[in-house]
Amino acid sequence: MLERMTTNADATGAVTGAATRAGTGTGAGSGPVSGKAPRRRAPAGAAVLREDVTEAIRAAVFEELAAVGYARMSIEGIARRAGVGKTAVYRRWRSKLHLVLDLVSAIAVQGLPAPDTGSLEGDLRLLYEVTSRALRHPVAGQIIPDLQAEAARNPEIADAMQKALREGQQGVTNGIVAAAAARGEVREGISLDLALDLMSGPLYWRAVVVRSPKLPKGYLASLARATAAALKAL
Repeated sequence: MLERMTTNADATGAVTGAATRAGTGTGAGSGPVSGKAPRRRAPAGAAVLREDVTEAIRAAVFEELAAVGYARMSIEGIARRAGVGKTAVYRRWRSKLHLVLDLVSAIAVQGLPAPDTGSLEGDLRLLYEVTSRALRHPVAGQIIPDLQAEAARNPEIADAMQKALREGQQGVTNGIVAAAAARGEVREGISLDLALDLMSGPLYWRAVVVRSPKLPKGYLASLARATAAALKAL
């Protein structure tokens, strides 16, 4: 949950490569190049953004959020933790708000892997195991409650959190329900919103609201069994 965001690296490489070929005269269709021919230079901006620096900044944002929270987080602190200058951060994002919105939105785009175990209860059990590990991660445990509190004051963060926490889960829920319906385990046309609440609510309640440090033994298996029964009853 705390990694893997997309960057401009592919576009950067393409621009840089094209500029290099143009400058050396080795591109397709190029003719003889005289020693006095002006060398073309890669345009400033996106072409000089390094992927490793971008990823270091993104990792630093998660660590900084977990350490000090959104309200106290600063571009200076992010840059210091990433080992870069403030300019490197500002060249990619205008403010800490835009930086956090980018990261939260990217999490929603990635989503969770869709389980495919061959049974509704098995799919739920696998989903709960993956989600439980993610929510109990120390960094996630600090970041999610903090951003939810900030979302009450900031509509932009609220929209991003809605997308990350609901729409990301909705795609997985829809896939699990569709597969179960195809196997005849649940009826066609059940409420997907209600299914999402049944499937996602218990773990978020324990991890984010109650913030239980450890789940009872056998909890995930029991939760999967009870949720499967509830979905079949809809």
